[in-house]
Amino acid sequence: MESERKVQTPAKEKGAVSQAESQEVPKANRNVKDSVFWDIFSDKRYLLQLYQTLHPEDNDCTEEDLICVTLEQILVRDIHNDLGFIARDKSLIMLEAQSNWTVNIIVRSLLYIARTYQDYFRESAQSLFTTKPVHMPEPEIYVVYSGDEKVGKEWITLTEEFFGGMQTALEVRVKVFTGGLGSDIISQYISFTKVVNEWFRKLGRTREAVAEAMRICRERNILKEYLESRQKEVEDIMFTLFDQEEVLRDYIASERREQAEEVARILYENNVAVEVIAKSLKQNIRTIESWLGLAHQV
Repeated sequence: MESERKVQTPAKEKGAVSQAESQEVPKANRNVKDSVFWDIFSDKRYLLQLYQTLHPEDNDCTEEDLICVTLEQILVRDIHNDLGFIARDKSLIMLEAQSNWTVNIIVRSLLYIARTYQDYFRESAQSLFTTKPVHMPEPEIYVVYSGDEKVGKEWITLTEEFFGGMQTALEVRVKVFTGGLGSDIISQYISFTKVVNEWFRKLGRTREAVAEAMRICRERNILKEYLESRQKEVEDIMFTLFDQEEVLRDYIASERREQAEEVARILYENNVAVEVIAKSLKQNIRTIESWLGLAHQV
């Protein structure tokens, strides 16, 4: 997804584009397997559909107006479920929350947009130490949530979720997409994810489940064009992610096992510590038994 577009400055507000502001913003490199989320929107056809869903009033925007600024794997553990792009004079960040919902996504988005601006200033050769105000694309932050929990809010803010509504020196507003009932590209993606999860529950994380989910999505006209053109790639992406999850589980289990072995070694080498722990455990057991006895009397 190469881009030859230059950083743009609105003529009405900023005047002519300076030499520093006309520097090209390169595409972020991706060195490991991508998620379906990233794979779809790395195609400018679908990225344009995404932007038009967010800004239907900007109906003359073209693929050439879109510049990818997705960051290189700084917030996610092992897969790419983040998206950053500049559309004319807007800087749009979209994160995906797949399973468990957490308002910490606001903090993630804050760190993400800060890093995005940092890269933008560097790539456009703008200095924060000059008297002239730097040019900043207008920030917009979105979250696509495809899990089963009820979020109940279209907008979430740093002020409300972390500071009890008290105004502070910092504010972040994030729009949350949860529904999959429409025909726009965001709704289709959420519907696709829900169908996949449904078949995972039925058949497990198998190729049969993936194939069946993709068949149903095509029949229901959910990301039909994308799935028909990239069926093999989507299957490979999903099974690479399965492998990564398995590796992560094995790593966590190994770490816990090593920690337990280390504790056992320390205790074995220090018999006094073992005796103290055993005595403490016996005392705790007697205390609990006495509590249970009192509770039984009540």
